[in-house]
Amino acid sequence: GAMSVDSITDLSDNTSKLLEALQLSYPHELGPRRSLGKKMLSLNPITWQVPRIVDRCCEHIEMHGLHTVGIFRVGSSKKRVQQLRDEFDQGLDVFLDEHQSVHDVAALLKEFLRDMPDPLIPRELYSAFLSTASMAGPAQLGALQLLLFLLPPCHSDTLLRLLRFLAEVARHAEGSRRADGREIPGNKMTVSNLATIFSPNVLQKERPGEKDAAAVNYEDSAAIILVLQRLIEHHQTLFMVSPEMQRHVLRRLFQTDPEVIEYLLRRR
Repeated sequence: GAMSVDSITDLSDNTSKLLEALQLSYPHELGPRRSLGKKMLSLNPITWQVPRIVDRCCEHIEMHGLHTVGIFRVGSSKKRVQQLRDEFDQGLDVFLDEHQSVHDVAALLKEFLRDMPDPLIPRELYSAFLSTASMAGPAQLGALQLLLFLLPPCHSDTLLRLLRFLAEVARHAEGSRRADGREIPGNKMTVSNLATIFSPNVLQKERPGEKDAAAVNYEDSAAIILVLQRLIEHHQTLFMVSPEMQRHVLRRLFQTDPEVIEYLLRRR
């Protein structure tokens, strides 16, 4: 019969890897925004794995920079950005408040993503993601979702956090007016603009500085911009596993790994 498990550490190595590959969790674990009435599971793993520097930078800009014109395009202070980077590297609990320049924080976020040893979308999946640029409609989104299933948990979580953030920035691209008639400026950063800025940091074929890296990225630039744009636009559905696929996976697991079924039911 199936063994009883209360922790992922109680499972065998093979089963643990299987759980990581499936990355199943319930929507309420994604954060405060719940999708009521939707019986769908997310791509997130058992625990939320987002680097503190990414979460803090996103939170700061969401709070203080959504109406800053040209966010991510305006220059920053290299000295202040390096100081922040050093503090995060030392493991300090860096607190970003309203006195911190949003342009410095934006530059820090871009630098972190650019300098990751392995980009958010691993290099071995670069060509596969790039190939989706030539697809359209449901076929493109279906292929992107299947590729997202292959991301390691920490990459999946961090990419989702980034895409949510970029979608929120884009939502404030256009100006608006308050109830009293006062104008609220837009940040001018559309989804297309954001995809243009972030795609070289998220999708990298070669490491920055390696031979021919710039030439390869330039050749593929239109495709990687389009791919990231689709990810931003459709991140809410791309990171959710359909009920049909869940039933297929659970039927297969019931036959091959019943202990995983018990683990998932105990979590519920």
